[in-house]
Amino acid sequence: MALTAAITAIGVWLPAAAAEAQPPADSEENVVVVEMVGLLDPVLAEFIKGRIASAPEEGNTLAVILRVDSPRAVIGSSALEELSQAIEGSPVPIAAWVGPSGARAGGEVAQLLGLVDRLGLAPGAWLGKLGDPAVKGNPWGEATAVMRNRAVDHVEALELGIVSDEAETVGDFLLTLDDLGFQTEVVTTEEGDPRRTPLTEVRFVGLPYGSGLMHSVASPPVAYLLLLVALFLVVLELFTAGVGIAGVVAAGCGVLAAYGLVTLPTNIWAVALIVFGFFGFAVDVQTGVPRLWTAVGTGCVIAGTLNLYDGVSMSWVPMLGGLLCLMLGVVGGLPPLIRTRFSTPTIGREWMTGMIGEAVEPVNPYGVVSIEGALWRAKTYRASSIPIGGDVAVTGIDGLMIEVSPVAETLEGEAEKRGAEEEASTSTDSQS
Repeated sequence: MALTAAITAIGVWLPAAAAEAQPPADSEENVVVVEMVGLLDPVLAEFIKGRIASAPEEGNTLAVILRVDSPRAVIGSSALEELSQAIEGSPVPIAAWVGPSGARAGGEVAQLLGLVDRLGLAPGAWLGKLGDPAVKGNPWGEATAVMRNRAVDHVEALELGIVSDEAETVGDFLLTLDDLGFQTEVVTTEEGDPRRTPLTEVRFVGLPYGSGLMHSVASPPVAYLLLLVALFLVVLELFTAGVGIAGVVAAGCGVLAAYGLVTLPTNIWAVALIVFGFFGFAVDVQTGVPRLWTAVGTGCVIAGTLNLYDGVSMSWVPMLGGLLCLMLGVVGGLPPLIRTRFSTPTIGREWMTGMIGEAVEPVNPYGVVSIEGALWRAKTYRASSIPIGGDVAVTGIDGLMIEVSPVAETLEGEAEKRGAEEEASTSTDSQS
């Protein structure tokens, strides 16, 4: 937790440091378009506050425009209150445009947009699903009751008086801000039609690289996939000697996943289910075939995936992609890789020849046997199968598998071999 808190502090500090490093704007008057995309997490909230605070210091910024596509906020009430105060107390006008088509502004983000000086909504975008009040006051007035549990599109927003003009693009929205000082001129196109073009400079700013990375890590699909990668590499590292590259990468992915999961509204019990699922994979992985524990692990990972976040949706694409790649790795990738490592000359398995074990699956001709408590993929050259519970003896090593036969046949074969050797020895002595 201490390490995660430290990373969170670094992620929050990065936007402020980057904002201070911004080169001074030209003396020409301008408006700043700030990207507010993705869940409103601590990194994005600090970045927006920093841009609002720096606008009057530049001296030539007419307004700050938020380009919004954010379904909800994942910051605490105090951080949300600070951001709302920054918007309300800004010495320069704050406007917001929800777009392009398909964009959304919901929950606490939609409540914050009730505080801006001007709002635009693109066709195909939606605004609403306010939920429980999180911002002081009633910024949406009578429209609050309409948007409490549902969203509105640009047509209904016009009817409610939330927006005044249809704005298909952010450029169209900027052309409506002449009362905020945004200057335009009318030109004639080649077709002879009049058209308004901006005279005021427009600057687009987004999260810098470092804080943008932390913002991406705190998105639901990235945090989930990082968790799967970290746990998969931990299982791989369990079957290797020492700590290798897989362990170092697993540690890095684990720390980033922890930051993302702590930032998001995560169900801890769902994370525990996923971790337990990988324990099940680890039990079966060296047998080379999926068994009971693989089924248990798969069920736990699926259940944990479906319930990982509370109130935050995750696309089916990362979920299905992550689960599919995981099963391919656990069932088809890890067993042969681990078998190869344990069959190298450095470790060797020739010492297993002659050891006695028990069949835990029918060996016909392939199956699984238990040798001193460890499960191994095995094969036999007998015409009939070795039943479950049958005693077996290791007769050799064939690539990634061990060769076995029933103990009785092995003892009989060894007796015949000793008899043949004794007979050959007697014949040699008599000839001498």
